[in-house]
Amino acid sequence: MIALINTGCANLNSVKFAFERTNQPIEIVNDPAKLKQYSRAVLPGVGHAKAAMQRLCASGWDQAIREYDNPLLGICLGMQLLCEHTEEGDINGLGVIPGRLVELKSNTKPLPHMGWNTLSFANDHPILTGIKSESYIYYVHSFAHEVNAASIATSEYEQRFSAIIAKDNYLGMQFHPERSAQLGATLLSNFTQWNPS
Repeated sequence: MIALINTGCANLNSVKFAFERTNQPIEIVNDPAKLKQYSRAVLPGVGHAKAAMQRLCASGWDQAIREYDNPLLGICLGMQLLCEHTEEGDINGLGVIPGRLVELKSNTKPLPHMGWNTLSFANDHPILTGIKSESYIYYVHSFAHEVNAASIATSEYEQRFSAIIAKDNYLGMQFHPERSAQLGATLLSNFTQWNPS
């Protein structure tokens, strides 16, 4: 069973339905103390990083996520919160994946970065099984993870940034797999089979 972490700052139903479409049982979890009972977990998120991080800390989710030993996937803002620091609100994140988030800058393209963009592979990883490089995924974001050793795949929007990042049992996707059609479904299915050990 997959735990869908409810921090109060995400559209849980869209992620829940996406996993259910891949025939994966998933349950919304409101109590951080129960997280360790689940074999996998998903941290979704939308909104402002500072407000979301404050919610995590106030509710005890920060400690539960840092202590979680099984595969955990962060989506969009959820991915950003797994990292060390973000310029959005100038705050430290959970620090379980190395790297920092910087504000996207563009002279010719609209911001936030919204819509379909290609996924380029940076490192080999089981999450990419069955995915072709330069496939399209769906984005909505204004801040992005700088490319580093944790970057599994990247995209470009006047500057190159991390699309998928991973470290130990933690995995993050900047885009929305639940809105990325069949490619997104494949990625979610791959996550349910991923064994980081």
